[in-house]
Amino acid sequence: MIDQRTQKVLERYRVESGKGFRLKDFDAGDTAGLGIEKDHAARLLQQGVDRLAELQDMLYAQDRWSVLCIFQAMDAAGKDGAIKHVFSGVNPQGCQVHSFKAPNAMELDHDFLWRHSTALPERGRIGIHNRSWYEEVLVVRVHPEYLAGQKLPPALVGKSVWDERLEDIAAYERYLARQGTVVLKFFLNVSKAEQKKRFLARIDEPEKNWKFSAGDVTERGHWDAYMAAYQDAIRGTAGKHAPWYVVPADAKWFTRLVVVAAIVQALEGLGLHYPKVTKAQKAALEGARKALG
Repeated sequence: MIDQRTQKVLERYRVESGKGFRLKDFDAGDTAGLGIEKDHAARLLQQGVDRLAELQDMLYAQDRWSVLCIFQAMDAAGKDGAIKHVFSGVNPQGCQVHSFKAPNAMELDHDFLWRHSTALPERGRIGIHNRSWYEEVLVVRVHPEYLAGQKLPPALVGKSVWDERLEDIAAYERYLARQGTVVLKFFLNVSKAEQKKRFLARIDEPEKNWKFSAGDVTERGHWDAYMAAYQDAIRGTAGKHAPWYVVPADAKWFTRLVVVAAIVQALEGLGLHYPKVTKAQKAALEGARKALG
């Protein structure tokens, strides 16, 4: 069970209302005052992973709720690592991971939510979206030339297009919540200085060379525009039914602890349990026992 101290830590980063939200109020290097050794952090993470595995098993067996975890971040913020470590203990049969890149020709012939809708988790499963429909109000907003490639009728592309898209996303997430999908959104908030440090590590360390892309440095040049877009996105779509977690990402160990704790807390609030066996089913079980000798 999530204890009171952990609940307070989560409250520190959870955004349920966008009113007055300012990204600059969230410190990318914050660790909530936790000064723990690496081994201790690893043990805490393992406890969270083990608890998540227990809850996922009940989620799968109960087959009523689904959970959608959305991960957004600037490059090198640690999305892949967080997903890898937090979900390391879950049953692959009950978990689906989708990593969204630039849309292809077929996807561009549909509305911007279409490709994401086809990847939503079924009841009883956890869906992980590494990037999501928020790219439509982030990278497309920072690079409006991408919008031209979406072949929208010109009359529908006005000055309010970004506000309209945020309205559509907010309404869609409210719809999903009403259909039994728990929507959890994580913005891994890395600082510009830490991003630079990680980029240099990818260049200097041979085993990390494959992670580096010159395009990442180009996008870094649009840092302020991205921060403004993220702030507007969180302001426009945060809600109790679909909260944002603005997770400090300069310390990877802390990022992972916050993410796993947030998911565990959400699952514990669903009243999950294994399906109860009816009298008829119990009788059938006893019959099977006898048949087995």
